[in-house]
Amino acid sequence: MHQLSIRPSGNLHYHAPETSEPSKSSKSSAISQAFGDDTPAGLFQLAITRSASGLDSSQRYWRKFAQDYLNLRCRQPSTTYCEPLPSPTPYEMEDWVIEAPPMQGAEYLNETVLLQVWQSLDDWLCRQVNRDYKRQLADFLQDRAPHWHQIGRVCFHLAENKQDPEYPFAFMATYAAQVGEDGQPRFAPLAKALKQYASDNDRDALIHLLSPIDLAAKQSPTVKDLLNSEDIYHPLAWTANEAYQFIQEVPLYESCGIIVRLPNWWKSRVSPQVSVTIGQNKTALGTDSLLDFSVQTALGDKVLSPKEWQQLLASEDALVLFKGQWVEVNQAKLQQTLDHWKSVEQQVAQEGISFAEGMRVLAGVPKELREAQDQSSVQQWSFVHAGKSLKATLEHMRAPENINKRLPGKALKATLRPYQKIGVNWLAHLSELGLGACLADDMGLGKTIQVIALLLTRKKITPKKSTSGNVSSLNTASPNTASLLVLPASLINNWQSEVEKFAPSLKLHIVHPAFISSKDMSNPELAKDKHLVITTYGMVSRQEWLQNEQWQLLILDEAQAIKNPGTKQTRTIKRLKAQARIALTGTPIENRLSDLWSLFDFLSPGLLGSATAFKAYIKSREKLDTDQYGPLRKLISPYILRRLKSDKSLIADLPDKTEVQAFCSLSKRQAVLYEKSVVELQKALDKKQGDNDIQRRGLVLSYLLRFKQICNHPSQWLGDGEYKPEASGKFARLAELAEEIAARQEKVLIFTQFKEMTQVLADFLADIFGRPGLVLNGSTPVKQRKVYVDDFQREEGPPFFVLSIKAGGTGLNLTAASHVIHFDRWWNPAVENQATDRAYRIGQKRNVLVHKFVCTGTVEEKIDTMISAKSALAESIIGTQSGAEQSLTEMSDDALIRMVSLELNQIT
Repeated sequence: MHQLSIRPSGNLHYHAPETSEPSKSSKSSAISQAFGDDTPAGLFQLAITRSASGLDSSQRYWRKFAQDYLNLRCRQPSTTYCEPLPSPTPYEMEDWVIEAPPMQGAEYLNETVLLQVWQSLDDWLCRQVNRDYKRQLADFLQDRAPHWHQIGRVCFHLAENKQDPEYPFAFMATYAAQVGEDGQPRFAPLAKALKQYASDNDRDALIHLLSPIDLAAKQSPTVKDLLNSEDIYHPLAWTANEAYQFIQEVPLYESCGIIVRLPNWWKSRVSPQVSVTIGQNKTALGTDSLLDFSVQTALGDKVLSPKEWQQLLASEDALVLFKGQWVEVNQAKLQQTLDHWKSVEQQVAQEGISFAEGMRVLAGVPKELREAQDQSSVQQWSFVHAGKSLKATLEHMRAPENINKRLPGKALKATLRPYQKIGVNWLAHLSELGLGACLADDMGLGKTIQVIALLLTRKKITPKKSTSGNVSSLNTASPNTASLLVLPASLINNWQSEVEKFAPSLKLHIVHPAFISSKDMSNPELAKDKHLVITTYGMVSRQEWLQNEQWQLLILDEAQAIKNPGTKQTRTIKRLKAQARIALTGTPIENRLSDLWSLFDFLSPGLLGSATAFKAYIKSREKLDTDQYGPLRKLISPYILRRLKSDKSLIADLPDKTEVQAFCSLSKRQAVLYEKSVVELQKALDKKQGDNDIQRRGLVLSYLLRFKQICNHPSQWLGDGEYKPEASGKFARLAELAEEIAARQEKVLIFTQFKEMTQVLADFLADIFGRPGLVLNGSTPVKQRKVYVDDFQREEGPPFFVLSIKAGGTGLNLTAASHVIHFDRWWNPAVENQATDRAYRIGQKRNVLVHKFVCTGTVEEKIDTMISAKSALAESIIGTQSGAEQSLTEMSDDALIRMVSLELNQIT
């Protein structure tokens, strides 16, 4: 089954999942062929497809979007000119964003993208009509979509008849007799058409004009009666119920090609509703809070008394003149709606309504997360809103730019960008309420620095009690002043480096065998006076005391690690106790519902119910025709803050190029080989005492090459060809980055100085991206280089490109890449920068994130530290044309051994 996804550029992409079998249906074939021609052509084909059966949720969504466009196009008064349609309102676009189903690239969907798709579809259709059908929309539709054929320009008018209380409405059928000088149609009574076409002896034109009415009569008893009695050719006085029946059939008339004009008040009409208010009274809000709940009846924004409500229900008409205005009333559904909410109110009076339940009700999700029944009538005739107290809280959650919290000031040795300040304030706001928060910013936007800033603001905060007098409901242990950060082992060094650099006043404790002894790891007292404790997902299960502590904040980095709710690791993480929980992820979390449930089961237990209840609810929602996912998106959106590097509000605030060190830990196998090589180098140097400089230089260079190879992968040095991913810390880090890049549908360049590594890396990455990439090294023919570059630059082209730094470091323009990874280091910034500039060049329209891999505790880290510090020694090492290796050969034996020796406390 094919799917529609959204690329980072906002363009739609029609494709089959890697694991799916080719579809043999003619419907799928027609759609695939149309999308192969042009995306708007594919959308048009989706729109005119008679049945949605066999289409996945993404295709159904875009089918409905294209049908809405076509409906509007067919309802235009003139069918003989294809001119640009007016754009939908921002409110209409916002509804479309909310109603979007999970699909790849859903994180890129916004009003701008929808408008872009709308306009491209409109441009395409008008080109087809004006170029190939002599500007005749009717001919185009007759040829391409007969069931959408709009014929003629008949118009049904409904107006008020204020002179007759018994028949307060008037109906009249007209036709567009001609176009006035102002370009607008001039309407005449339909009866006049009979005389005009009779006098012109133009029977075909008359049939053409009346065809929409005949089509409507086949589906509408009202029109059928009007046609049979010939009353359609005369003005008619109607009762309120007759007028209401007519109004209900307006969509039918319009789909037949009839223009319908209604009184202006119908568009802005108000209806009686049951008004439900949650969280009106000021109270301490949080996960364990109970909210107040009240039910009233209202007309628009005016509360109705019981007497007025009964007056409306007592009427037998569907349109009731109430206090000088016409009001739509469905007595049975209004009573049903009131009964429903009164029942909920009684239940709440006995049991209370929790914060999670209140949020569900506000989002249109059942209070008890059961299978969703069709509650469209209840939703239509009721209005649920947050009261004054809850509204203020939700406004800050949804619009964090309006939060004013205390930032860390001079304690943070960095300057936060405006969007990062907003992120810190948002995290602080939700944390103080004890609510879970998911910071899902794009990779490279600084999630780490935002959390560090948050920790600095909380240094002096003591653990708070919940509103019930106990520590937060997530906790039962005695409070700890520290926060706990759980992450993959490969990120420990990154966090340690960032904390020490930007927040030296934060007291840090790392629970991992690479940093402390086994005895100290099991000692909870060592964490008591700390501000931040860092550990790995694996260590949480092994160190039981971590599960017994009560933490200020519980923070998960790479939170997709708990996406599988059934694993022991996930269950253990969710048992950890804290005042508030934070999840950091750069991977889209809303596009796989099972992952979404597991994440929110951690962030806000109970918000999405149990896994079984959630699955049943989603399954039942998918059976509905419209608004399948809107309530769920409304429910979770206040807890997620995601900014994209493509956001217009951020682009001016971002540097064109961001460079970060990606610290990698050696595997045990790597550490053993590395340490053994250092010992062997020492012995070899001792034996070479007295030998000439050329022999010594050759010896040193061979060992430096060996160290680099071991840091890449043991198999590169051993030559065994195995290349098991788990044997290399760099491969583990590369996998983490590639998974996030793949999830974002972005592109990446990977540079290595070793030709033999290019294909190895490409094979490894192909499994992660689910498709092959490109490889360029010294063996690539010159003519093939341009083919590869052009292929990579295409939006639908390969997602990654592995290049040897010598072959691919110059002369190429690869601006399609959002990421550059230096898998191993040349130890000469000029050479590395030249390679980076393949992606970061004039014409690049996106921020480029450069990841420089560094194995901690090795010669790689020591040289990287000196390069970053721009020390005199670094200048002497890297400043020569021949690079670092040549300069290292000139060191004394003792200095060289110190430079290459393994720092055992920096490896895993």
